[in-house]
Amino acid sequence: MIDLITESAITLQESWKSRIDQEGGVADINIDEDMRIFSGDVISRACFGSNFASGQVIFHKLRALQEAMSRKCLATGIPGMRHLPTKNRREAWGLEKEVRSLILQVVKQRVEGVHDDKDLLQMVLECTQSSDLSQAETDKFIEWQESVRAEVLQVCGGQIPDVDMLRKMKQLTTVIHESLRLYPPVSVVSREAFKDMKFAGIHVPKGVNLWIMVLTLHTDPEVWGPDAYKFNPERFANGITGACKLPHLYMPFGVGPRVCLGQNLAMIELKLLVALILSKFSFSLSSKYCHKPAIRLVIEPEQGVNLLVKKL
Repeated sequence: MIDLITESAITLQESWKSRIDQEGGVADINIDEDMRIFSGDVISRACFGSNFASGQVIFHKLRALQEAMSRKCLATGIPGMRHLPTKNRREAWGLEKEVRSLILQVVKQRVEGVHDDKDLLQMVLECTQSSDLSQAETDKFIEWQESVRAEVLQVCGGQIPDVDMLRKMKQLTTVIHESLRLYPPVSVVSREAFKDMKFAGIHVPKGVNLWIMVLTLHTDPEVWGPDAYKFNPERFANGITGACKLPHLYMPFGVGPRVCLGQNLAMIELKLLVALILSKFSFSLSSKYCHKPAIRLVIEPEQGVNLLVKKL
């Protein structure tokens, strides 16, 4: 996967270099769509290979499905309302059906064919077959950027990072963990009680859904200390266990049997991408940037992230 991620990251680098040259040395870039394109590019290369175009189509459909499911509904939580065929729900149902059909088509072609390559899709299919499971401030921004860049240059020495180099980037890892603590992709973890139970003295009847607010757990001063709302990567200097009183409450990718299957790949992607772009560019916040996190299907910046990007 390292080679595929690097290939996609270099494509992103070249795109930014071109924009910087066109805009006179500094480009004001809203990086959101670029990050999505990078991620979709990696998954498409990893899972679909020669069917790269099919992977791109599926990824864009999934993004449309995410946006449709993220739209707020005043009737949320009223029993039975989720089955009401509103315009938004019909759109989401149609996209879900289309995505499922496209994925199954690619999987069928893969199962019926002969593939010697151990790509990501092949490993997922083999695992499925062998498994019995069902399945804040600008100054600080610059300061941590410089710190991570120094680590990248020291560890990599100007080379493309490999997996051993990524393991040695402790400073980068702490910055990613702290970012995921304050802005976890998963905003809520929900579980249904399959039987009557008592939890901390509270009676929970069978069939009730319990919602766990991840962001609340990630910013609880009793768990993380008095600076729980501040960006402080140093709290993760000794790993997740040393960062808080109850390490199992750190759950940026969910928790338990339904934890995100792609969390390790996502962490490798993040480390490699950040290492590569920090070795080539410097960043500062654009005057267009508006800090406005939005809780949708995932937590994301409502107005995007605008950065001033300059070649080193």
